Amino acid sequence: MGRYLDAVCKLCRREGVKLYLKGSRCESPKCAIDRRNTPPGMHGHRRGKLSEYGMRLREKQRLKRFYGVFEKQFRRYFAIASRSPQNTGEALLSIMERRLDNVVYRLGFAPSRASARQLVSHGHFTVNGIACDIPSRLLRPNDVVAVKANRPRSLQLVKLNLQSASNPVPDFLERSSDDPPSGRLLRLPTRSDVDPHIEDIREQLIIEVSTR
Repeated sequence: MGRYLDAVCKLCRREGVKLYLKGSRCESPKCAIDRRNTPPGMHGHRRGKLSEYGMRLREKQRLKRFYGVFEKQFRRYFAIASRSPQNTGEALLSIMERRLDNVVYRLGFAPSRASARQLVSHGHFTVNGIACDIPSRLLRPNDVVAVKANRPRSLQLVKLNLQSASNPVPDFLERSSDDPPSGRLLRLPTRSDVDPHIEDIREQLIIEVSTR
């Protein structure tokens, strides 16, 4: 499983927008964008005008980095979306929202997508009662994600995150207040269900650069 090991705040600075990669820190004065809104590197202050290709590439990179996806995974998702009968851009965003690590984050079980990815890969969750440690798994309607009941540490981590969760649960998900905490995918997410922090993404530009 590939991981990004460099400072994630550099990614936000490179894209020029907050990607909310560090949870509550991104809402605090410590956020790198608020403190130093220039691209990383010694020539960061000299930001030139983007070309047509550069605009499209930056949209694609922003989407990948927001959801924590590398190029190989992105190409697989784009191929799936291209075969979908619905709009390719909307299908691509729906796929991103159906990732297990994203669902865990949006249910409030983790403070960030990176944290959700770690919790899933360390085996803290089950899908439909079966242990799953694959953060990139794409969920289907009526799939149930639950914390492992026989692991006190898992319950402790998730309950702690739920206490500090501030974002509402989206309409395509349902969170249960039972013990252990669980959630269910009610339906396939649509364009309006995309995370509000990236709802201004221009998916048409991503399609154009991905089909070159």
